[in-house]
Amino acid sequence: MIYLFVLAVGLVAGVFSGIVGTGSSIMLLPVLAYAFGPKQAVPIMAIAAIMANVSRVLAWWREVNWRAVAAYAIPAAPAAAFGAWTLLALPSRTVDVVIGVFLIAMIPLRRWLATRSFTLPLWVLAVIGTVTGFLTGVVASTGPITVPIFMSFGFVKGALLGTEAAGSLAVYVSKALTFRRFDALPFDIVMKGVIVGATLFVGAFVARRFVLKLGPESFRLLIDAMMLVAGLSMLWSAVAAG
Repeated sequence: MIYLFVLAVGLVAGVFSGIVGTGSSIMLLPVLAYAFGPKQAVPIMAIAAIMANVSRVLAWWREVNWRAVAAYAIPAAPAAAFGAWTLLALPSRTVDVVIGVFLIAMIPLRRWLATRSFTLPLWVLAVIGTVTGFLTGVVASTGPITVPIFMSFGFVKGALLGTEAAGSLAVYVSKALTFRRFDALPFDIVMKGVIVGATLFVGAFVARRFVLKLGPESFRLLIDAMMLVAGLSMLWSAVAAG
């Protein structure tokens, strides 16, 4: 029964993350921690995240901006490997506040950039990739951060989902290889990750038809809502921890 519950949540998470580009880790990690324990939850999610990103790349292959992927992934992948074996120096409450404020602040900033038809240069994406790659190595996911960042470079709908997924794929592969090197990915963990990842894989293709029906502004509003909810949840977590 617990496997059926995990798979059901995985399918819902796959559809949701396939529409907005993130959210699967936020939805699945508590379930995985309950089902398999917190020590197994993160490496299982690392394998599942690889499959989720592969599915989004395949679903939006023709719209992926490979220059942006290279600019982000080349510094982000080694940074993720470093983050995977290092400890988080800042207190978790501080991290929650910083990320929460960042997510909420990105909503008006992204809209301000859009009204002026201004997009950030690719070298900025490389700098951001170093930071978010390291953070992704330490925590389960930084999708709520990377999605609005890629939107700031002018990507939307399929181009956003595919390009962000391709960049994140390199990061999660680096993270998984680091786990493997330190014997944190035994065969049973890999298989559990593959099973969970299969539901995310299917969910991305189910989500594709919904994304195609969304207008660009409706898609942006959905992303804004996701960032607002994620940002407020981070701030609430910080308040609760205090």
